[in-house]
Amino acid sequence: MFKAAKQILVSARKGHYALPSFNTCNLEVSRALLLAAEAMNSPLMIQITESTARYAGLENIFGIVQQLERRASVPVCVHLDHGKDLALIRKCISIGFKSVMVDASKYPFAKNVAVTKKIVAMAKRKGCSVEAELGALKKIGSKEERLTDPKEAMLFVEKSGCDSLAVAIGTSHGAYKFEGKARLDFARLKEISGLVSVPLVLHGASSVPKELVRKCNRFGAKISNAKGVPESDLKKAIGLGVAKINIDTDLRLAFTAGIREFHAKNPEDFDPRNALLHAQNISQRVAEEKIALFGAKNRA
Repeated sequence: MFKAAKQILVSARKGHYALPSFNTCNLEVSRALLLAAEAMNSPLMIQITESTARYAGLENIFGIVQQLERRASVPVCVHLDHGKDLALIRKCISIGFKSVMVDASKYPFAKNVAVTKKIVAMAKRKGCSVEAELGALKKIGSKEERLTDPKEAMLFVEKSGCDSLAVAIGTSHGAYKFEGKARLDFARLKEISGLVSVPLVLHGASSVPKELVRKCNRFGAKISNAKGVPESDLKKAIGLGVAKINIDTDLRLAFTAGIREFHAKNPEDFDPRNALLHAQNISQRVAEEKIALFGAKNRA
């Protein structure tokens, strides 16, 4: 069943758990996510990126998810992740997305507000929620570090009217988030949470489980020095007000491990459906683990 993001995110923040928000790129990942959410009785957000829209075709991938969630027994919301192309954002709103992210974080504060506000006005007419971003998703100590300023965050939400806010506290995208020990600025997050009324979002939050990396490598991959956000840090972030956590890399690892394992163990099998189903099953297990970790089990 369709739900606007605002409803389920507000519930998550009030209930001190986080909405699991997973990226999809095909039928099998989408199906794995729906099956996981139903098995765990959890609300779910399925995210489509601009690159996936280019890869699969926006209407194609949206149609797959839409058909799956029409039969879902739990609240599900389709979300555009990191929308930077305003024309694409407008199209997503028009075809039925119930949540979009407008990522104007590269711009100065005033322009970020203006761009976000424009999308908010458009989205509200269609019952669509809007996520915005303030700051840059970079490692703490990196040359490009631009963490979210708490007072700016409060002002940004007031001026833009966004429904949720992605904050930068030291996470980053991909499988190589930290060179040394993980460092997240929890003091900054606590201050933001105390000043900002809307639900907070954590991007770049995959844990990059060692067992998934090992499994990929055991069957031919060459992934080294990969490191993600510790699960204990994610729990701490939820306790400090994070109501939505984005996961992509961990699903990529799970799916890749499944494909590689299947072909290594079944070299005579050339039916791609069998390999894809095996990868789907592993992805579902990973999604279920995240749902439990975020405290979203039995929250549907």
